[in-house]
Amino acid sequence: MRAFSNIKKLEMSHEGFGSKIGAIAAAAGSAVGLGNIWRFPYVTGENGGAAFLLVYIAFTLIIALPVLMSEFAIGRTTGKPVTDAFRSLAPKGKWYLIGFSGVVCAFVILSFYNVVAGWTLYYTYLSITGALNNLSPAEVTQTFNNTLSDPATCIIWMLVMMGMTGYVVARGVSEGIEKYSKILMPILLVLIILICVRSLSLDTENKGIKFLLSPDFSKLTPRALVEALGQAFFSLSLGMGTMTTYGAYISKKQNLAKCATSVAIIDFMVAFLAGLMIFPCAFAFGVNPGSGPGLVFETLPNVFNQMPMGQVMAIGFFTLLVVAAVTSSISILEVLASYFMTKLNIGRKRATVFSILLSIGFGIGCSVFPTMLDFFDNLSANILLPLGAFFIILFVPLKVGPERMRNEMEAHGGKFTLFPCYYFLAKYIVPWAILFIFISKILPWLGINAF
Repeated sequence: MRAFSNIKKLEMSHEGFGSKIGAIAAAAGSAVGLGNIWRFPYVTGENGGAAFLLVYIAFTLIIALPVLMSEFAIGRTTGKPVTDAFRSLAPKGKWYLIGFSGVVCAFVILSFYNVVAGWTLYYTYLSITGALNNLSPAEVTQTFNNTLSDPATCIIWMLVMMGMTGYVVARGVSEGIEKYSKILMPILLVLIILICVRSLSLDTENKGIKFLLSPDFSKLTPRALVEALGQAFFSLSLGMGTMTTYGAYISKKQNLAKCATSVAIIDFMVAFLAGLMIFPCAFAFGVNPGSGPGLVFETLPNVFNQMPMGQVMAIGFFTLLVVAAVTSSISILEVLASYFMTKLNIGRKRATVFSILLSIGFGIGCSVFPTMLDFFDNLSANILLPLGAFFIILFVPLKVGPERMRNEMEAHGGKFTLFPCYYFLAKYIVPWAILFIFISKILPWLGINAF
């Protein structure tokens, strides 16, 4: 049995990304998801546009990037799945619970994320068949409400998304995750650029561009600062072990600091392009950019119905959402699959199927009971993710230390000249910022309105 266990662990340790581009594409695919294309535009619209964007950029560089670098370094220095990575670096104490919390968080997110992702796939189907064409605003809203209230539809499309995700993960790191990330990420970028060009051509008065690029700091509120900090943090998929898991697959020949910075830049650029894609289009047709979460499924279909070649743009847009959802879902499932591979001593395909079956059970619950979906969403976003990232960033100075972190960042003679700045932020600034996010998100649950 022990020999069998060693074989399975050896199997995982030999997996890895074959190239720098593959590593960046996979990690960027994890970061780029519905949070960039669905959440970022409406949150930016609700919080003043350009001023919010500048604060978001600052928080990404100061807060989110150090956490991303830390996750990469913890994963690569051990080459192990998320729970074993923390246990290896800190064999005494309960620090391994950070990794276990990440696995739980990944399971919770995968259970409801693919339900929402299934909506995007369903809307792609509706766009292709023309079912959304020529509908009145009331009919568009009713279509979305009917979707949410039809468990069978939600379950079917959730299963399709799960199947697509599982197929990629079951094929392995290089032949599955890396290979398909290198295909899907360029497709995502091409689609978003094409839709941006079309959207910008509609905004003849440049209202959308001005909204996104001309800051009015009088519109910034304490709540907007909290939202910007949260968006920068959650957009990069931090705190649930995905980047720690992917860090284990990054070659020692790659410069971790450059890799993490590239991922953060791609993540921001996709969010920015999503703004350029949606705001000009919205302003051109008199739509409020702060329409909230319904902007994608209830508001934009009305806009598409008013523009020339609107059906083509709708197909492109919802296909874009599907691609973004799949790349993120792959990374979440990989956290679970890698965990079960080592803990249950099973192969990758069996671990993938086992992970999917567990998630499908709760995914069905989220499809039938919308309150369960909301609960899982709030549990992960407001508690599990910030707590996970908080303890990850504490782990760096307390258990890893500056020398080991610098050695990992500068593997194979690479130089990270900004290491003192990174370590200062990781030790003194980032933990308090994450704690601030956590408290600000928890207070509403306790009936306290702080902002």
